[in-house]
Amino acid sequence: MTVPEPLTPSTSPTPPTPLTLADFRADLAEFLHQQPDEVDLEENPLYAGLDSLRIVTLAERWRAAGSEVSFVELAERTSFAQWWQLLSDRQSGGERADA
Repeated sequence: MTVPEPLTPSTSPTPPTPLTLADFRADLAEFLHQQPDEVDLEENPLYAGLDSLRIVTLAERWRAAGSEVSFVELAERTSFAQWWQLLSDRQSGGERADA
């Protein structure tokens, strides 16, 4: 049996890149079949056409980017702007990425 080497600074996993508003818009645009600049942040995600499966997929993607959010937290909010507020508040390290 081989014992894995301990993590060292050169083998440490890199932290996720913080989610930016541009990334957020691009992710939404992908699922809405729009251009990122066409995404209306005041629109209700359900009325925009996102179903629960797509919301779960987005939540998983954003968690991988360091924003600790759940499907339920997203589903409770009624606009993409509210989603962005939640995501930016939850960035790893408590940082907010506005651009």
